[in-house]
Amino acid sequence: MRERVGFSLVEILVVVAILAVLSALLFPVFARVKESNSAPTKSNLRQIGVAWTLYLSDSNERFPDRRDLKASLPGGYRPWNDWPASDPRTGWALIVLQPYLRSAEIWRLRPGHRLGEETRVVQSTPLGPAMLWMWRFDRIDEPVPLDNFWGKTPPQCVADLVVADNPAAGRPDGESDVELATDPYFPRTIASVPPDLKGASVHPGGRNQLMLDTRVRFVKDRRLN
Repeated sequence: MRERVGFSLVEILVVVAILAVLSALLFPVFARVKESNSAPTKSNLRQIGVAWTLYLSDSNERFPDRRDLKASLPGGYRPWNDWPASDPRTGWALIVLQPYLRSAEIWRLRPGHRLGEETRVVQSTPLGPAMLWMWRFDRIDEPVPLDNFWGKTPPQCVADLVVADNPAAGRPDGESDVELATDPYFPRTIASVPPDLKGASVHPGGRNQLMLDTRVRFVKDRRLN
């Protein structure tokens, strides 16, 4: 008699069913782990959002125009010569918002993260380093570019972005569609990003965003590892 080789259809179906059950059980666990990993940065961004709310309340609802501070910090204004031709680092914001925050630590990445030593991320200030990005305060041109927020009210920010039609910022319908601050990230789809940084981000597969309405969210990004 020949020995039976392989699996029967019933056995294969049983294995598939077991794998499906395990996937259903483990997927929420992995999702919670990813969410917990991004929670500290989310908390930091929420505190920054509250600080901006307080600042705007004290400043006739206008963002500061501190292009002078951005240009005069240690190392000065350092636009990238590849991607992008701007400087989204936030040392100036750490200083401006200092009266509204309990600690400068919220501007930093977790200790040991490799992006915490990247020159495109870190900006030194007298209060310590800042490691978050704000794309809408990334240039010091005169006059203020339409896609930058220096000295503007939030409604004007939204209106100017619509006119600017910047593909990176999109055409927002309101403040909830406008990014104010984010974790640093380096899309692997950008040819000029150095190979060792392609796809690098603070959190796997996505990044946290502080929106203009102070809401914080995690967005998935297929361009990131």
